[in-house]
Amino acid sequence: MSELMIDDLHAEIDGKQILKGVSLCIKSGETHAIMGPNGAGKSTLSHVIMGHPRYTITKGDIKLDGESILELSPDKRAKKGLFMSFQYPAEVPGVSIGSFLRSAYNAVSGKEMPVLEFQRLVKDRTEMLGIKQDFIKRGLNEGFSGGEKKKCEILQLAVLNPKMAILDETDSGLDVDALRIVSDGINKIKLATGMGIMLITHYSRILKQVKPDFVHIMSDGKIVQSGEGTLAVQIEESGYSSLK
Repeated sequence: MSELMIDDLHAEIDGKQILKGVSLCIKSGETHAIMGPNGAGKSTLSHVIMGHPRYTITKGDIKLDGESILELSPDKRAKKGLFMSFQYPAEVPGVSIGSFLRSAYNAVSGKEMPVLEFQRLVKDRTEMLGIKQDFIKRGLNEGFSGGEKKKCEILQLAVLNPKMAILDETDSGLDVDALRIVSDGINKIKLATGMGIMLITHYSRILKQVKPDFVHIMSDGKIVQSGEGTLAVQIEESGYSSLK
């Protein structure tokens, strides 16, 4: 059982305070949805958890399994078991998905997995997610559609098998079919691994497929309301102004 504890977190960028006292606890097997209007601090929260160097924490703590990770670099946080998918994944021309996955796996695990063993691992994960084998031969996000980029990140999630996954607007730009594929992938990985998930989204549509245990509404750098999945339905019907 793992636990990500965010305690009274305050953070700023370029002298501007963005997070103003966020407290949250995510345990293994739980899915927490983070919703809120633009500028609420949702993406900032994800970047601060992963240790983005542009942000300065002015108060509070972030603990993984009881250990503060504030002094750890992003790569060391990843080695501890944190994973983040980006809203806009970058293209890396000339680097295949397969090569990237193996390098990432070896870096995070701290050990060199034999090539054949890694190939079996990737084959197992692609089959689980319904991804064709030749997909991993393509350049990393090179010329990908929005759906293909998100599918690639879900494959990374399945291969790296973190303790906690932070998914920043994974549903952004996805059509109905791509949303279903990505959502099914998240559900399968969670079922297989029991990881904890923090799912950042503007809309409730993905939450109809990736069922959250808890929904948290952020506004002006704080969590202003928490509840069960029905809270997302309330937001869809009445908007964020109904919570003020």
